[in-house]
Amino acid sequence: MAVNEELPADAGQDAINELQGIRQSIDNIDAALIHLLAERFKFTQSVGRLKAQHGLPPADPAREFLQIQRLRGLAEDARLDPAFAEKFLNFIIAEVIHHHEKIAGDSGGARTAGTSASRPAAATPPTASAPAETDAPAGSTDPAHPAASA
Repeated sequence: MAVNEELPADAGQDAINELQGIRQSIDNIDAALIHLLAERFKFTQSVGRLKAQHGLPPADPAREFLQIQRLRGLAEDARLDPAFAEKFLNFIIAEVIHHHEKIAGDSGGARTAGTSASRPAAATPPTASAPAETDAPAGSTDPAHPAASA
């Protein structure tokens, strides 16, 4: 929130107070999102270590695809633009894969060719041969596990 925001001279004090209250609510939600993302990344780091220990690839296109579809549905139910939700999830997935690749590299774990954090997340159904691991219960709406952990 801008500290010295210029408001029109005819803006009443009630409107200014309401604006500040709404913005405080937005700030609180932003803080909660950051804390939820931090908690989520703690779990995805655990997934990355487990994958590295067992030679599993950093990315899981089958899981990514399923999570994108699930979250698009949740977004629609919440009246949030599903395309926005998918873009947001793809950003998170790319970061998770990057972390998993780093963990695999640091631990000497296996790394599959063609896996890169810069690649787009699964936008089309993956091949049937891609194994699907889950880090949150399938169909879960638990806010602590809102997206794929790749």
